Amino acid sequence: MGAGTPEWPGDTPFSCGWAWSMAAGASVNVGKVTTSLHVGTHADAPLHVTSDGAPSESLPLEAFCGPALVLDCRDAESGSTLTTEWLEAALEGQRLPVRLLLRTGRTVADGTFPGGWPALTPAAAAWLVRGGLRLLGVDAPSVDPKEATDLAVHHALFDGGAFLVENLQLAQVPLGEWQLTAYPLLVAGADAAPLRAVLEPLNR
Repeated sequence: MGAGTPEWPGDTPFSCGWAWSMAAGASVNVGKVTTSLHVGTHADAPLHVTSDGAPSESLPLEAFCGPALVLDCRDAESGSTLTTEWLEAALEGQRLPVRLLLRTGRTVADGTFPGGWPALTPAAAAWLVRGGLRLLGVDAPSVDPKEATDLAVHHALFDGGAFLVENLQLAQVPLGEWQLTAYPLLVAGADAAPLRAVLEPLNR
């Protein structure tokens, strides 16, 4: 999350400055930031897609910490292309994960906003939730396709009691299962919360 992190087109970019500055005669330096909460790695809250949805302080910590499976979908086309059948093939008979991280390769990490990215179909997201999914994470700017306006994947996750993380950095992460720690910042009354996502070897 910094000045070089692209925001969603039309959203509020990140900027950092000084409220007080020692160079200007203050006794301390005190910084201030202006940003959309959707810049950089963050967790959406149900309030993001539903006017009466739960705000960011209600995000349950247990969903954001525990074993997480990293799958690769860089070869998939942009748009809502990752079906239930694709997931079944990618999982190769493994049990359905509680936390799933999708590496699309279309990320803001290189300083540009991608033109599109592969995304789960709403039916695939609902299938995962029925199988026990608690968290979906993506390295793309959204779990829905870029052109989506109904945000059906968001709704499928939230309606089933699952949560999501967007704008992860997964480029250097080998595929497989990891221990994820990605607690959202406790921001009250917001529709999203920044977080720092860390992956460590499982059973470390």
